[in-house]
Amino acid sequence: MNRILSPRETQGATRRDLVVGATLVGGALLVGCSPGDLLSVGAKEDFGAFGPFIKIGADGAVTVISKHIEFGQGNHAGLAAIVAEELDADWTKVKVEQAPAIAKIYANTGMGVQGTGGSSAISNSWTQLRQAGAGAKAMFIEAAANKWNAPVGEITVKDSVVSHAKSGKSATFAQLLPEAGKIAPPKAPVLKDPKTFTLIGTDRVRRKDSQAKSDGTARFTQDVQLPDMLVAMVAHAPRYGAKVGSFDAAEARKVPGVVEVYQIPTGVAVVAQNTWAARKGREALKVTWDETGAEKASSETMAANYRQWAAGKGTLPEKTEWQAFETKGDAAKKVQGAIFETTYDFPFLAHAALEPMNCVAQVGAGKAKLTFGSQIPTVDQLNTAKIVGMLPGAVEIETLFAGGSFGRRANFQSDYVAECVEIAKKVGKMRPVKLVWTREDDTAAGYFRPLTHHAVKITVDKEGYPVSWRHRVVTQTLMKGSPMPTKGVDETTVEGTKGSPYLKATPVVDAQVLMPDVNIPVLWWRSVGATHTAFVMEHTIDQLARKAGKDPVAYRRTLYEKAGATRHLAVLNLVAEKAGWDKPATAGWSRGVAVHESFGTVVAQVAEVQLVDGQPKVGRVVTAVDCGTAISPDQIAAQMEGGICYGLSAALYGKITLKDGVVEQTNFDTYRVLRNSEAPTVETHILPSGNAPSGTGEPGTPVIAPAVANALLALNGQATTSLPFVKA
Repeated sequence: MNRILSPRETQGATRRDLVVGATLVGGALLVGCSPGDLLSVGAKEDFGAFGPFIKIGADGAVTVISKHIEFGQGNHAGLAAIVAEELDADWTKVKVEQAPAIAKIYANTGMGVQGTGGSSAISNSWTQLRQAGAGAKAMFIEAAANKWNAPVGEITVKDSVVSHAKSGKSATFAQLLPEAGKIAPPKAPVLKDPKTFTLIGTDRVRRKDSQAKSDGTARFTQDVQLPDMLVAMVAHAPRYGAKVGSFDAAEARKVPGVVEVYQIPTGVAVVAQNTWAARKGREALKVTWDETGAEKASSETMAANYRQWAAGKGTLPEKTEWQAFETKGDAAKKVQGAIFETTYDFPFLAHAALEPMNCVAQVGAGKAKLTFGSQIPTVDQLNTAKIVGMLPGAVEIETLFAGGSFGRRANFQSDYVAECVEIAKKVGKMRPVKLVWTREDDTAAGYFRPLTHHAVKITVDKEGYPVSWRHRVVTQTLMKGSPMPTKGVDETTVEGTKGSPYLKATPVVDAQVLMPDVNIPVLWWRSVGATHTAFVMEHTIDQLARKAGKDPVAYRRTLYEKAGATRHLAVLNLVAEKAGWDKPATAGWSRGVAVHESFGTVVAQVAEVQLVDGQPKVGRVVTAVDCGTAISPDQIAAQMEGGICYGLSAALYGKITLKDGVVEQTNFDTYRVLRNSEAPTVETHILPSGNAPSGTGEPGTPVIAPAVANALLALNGQATTSLPFVKA
């Protein structure tokens, strides 16, 4: 893996007040800071002398308390490294623990709730955890200075050892712990000059969860086994919007191990002593569904309607109207020049996380506890509290590892969690109930990336560059059911088109979105709006470049210079250099380039593609990324690799279809995903940057599909107007 490490420059970060307690708790030292008054520690959350983010045990071991779930993306390593760098702790002895669900302490500073998403784990914790580590270090230094009667400025810390060179004295964190616990933490701890970092930006920052996940000691929801625990499965309606009309549970109750059958708002739950009994009991159920409000349209009918509306034909749905999301110049004025028109269709997509949805809930005596991989604990607490009739703060959540999410577990309705709580409420007495969704449940009864259509009409000048850009997007809003409903344009539907450097370089822009209300539940999918907008913008630009007779890289350079998109230009130049763009492609192979910004990170990719039996095969992908300060180059590379494979999987095969409202795919035999043998070789190059870190979990995903489409365009001159590439 090739990487370019970024130089360090001082970050102009806003100081956050340290949370200070008064005593040691359980023989451990706790250090932390909160993002403002909203997150101040209350009496019920006494984290000890130093707060909620760092725990230093009596043996001197440092444990970082992570407010972000780890579900495969590797953020625990980066979060721990931020603290360890400022604290100068021994990296080999730094561990990570998952934070409890306490929003006012552990809120995502960019979301306002405790949750992980938007590739924000590192970026929103950067200043917070640096201050926590620096504050802890200052306390150890002052404790040592007092003990040795030495000036604070002469005390140094390295690998969890505090030293005074002049006197030759030194002490470990463990030895200084009692004294350090009595020191008042500084209100404005001095942060390191990034030029002096010794851990951040090095390949020493490796994952902290690898060993546990390799030897089986990592705990996932499916691993949870509690005394007297029951297992539940839910029979869902075959069509979205349908409800239970009636059901006959006589045969289900005859299945050995079945304990009870309950009707809940989303279906009929079978509760049993084990998973097999719950599944067989569900199969024995006889349910009559009331489909009065069910969605019975086929996905092709929906797509046809989208195309009609984008073309200005047909009747728009009631209470639906076009909304402008970017306008510039006089769109009504006829612009002279050659006209280019195209449309794009994108299907529904499943998230297809390795671990299907599951949860363990206990309800009774005015209490509730959830044990599972909670992506947004605040939302899960709120929804649980609503169901059981208690205050959200009374809902305890123990967050475990989760086997992927890609947005699926970040659900406003907490659908599978709410189901588990509904069942546990009926069982009562705090008896544990584990809800298990099968792959078929998750594929046919879950949430999807929305069906989307784009229509683009561009006028170009005599040099082939755009002078007017008309853009229409038709897609569902992702904010339906949100506690913060969108008024006007849902930005997640148009991000990546709105603000694009290509639009900035175009004098006249008329861009609008239509968000019809369709009775199919949709949710953000890895890279959210960029999952389709990146393809539209990048494949359109390649077509314009080729029609103008210009090299796609050179064409982009001109537009980026016009738009002042210096970061885009830098990653484009880097990827072109590393991919050898100025040299001929390998015989039989074609190359395509794409560049896109999402979650504050700019990614450029060059994909090498050939046709095998008429289908695209991707052999090599060269990636350049500007993600600010690179905390863990190895993990950034891993995220680019994973994001590329995830995006390529969807681009080649991903498609959820509905026939008369019924989802046709059920498992990986009908919802095909990328095989190991199909994974390309990925080279990652990190652009030097002194900016604060930005996201890497998602930005690699949306770029690969247009890069492949552009390689195919170069190969055979045919544009790709719909995904997936493989139609069979």
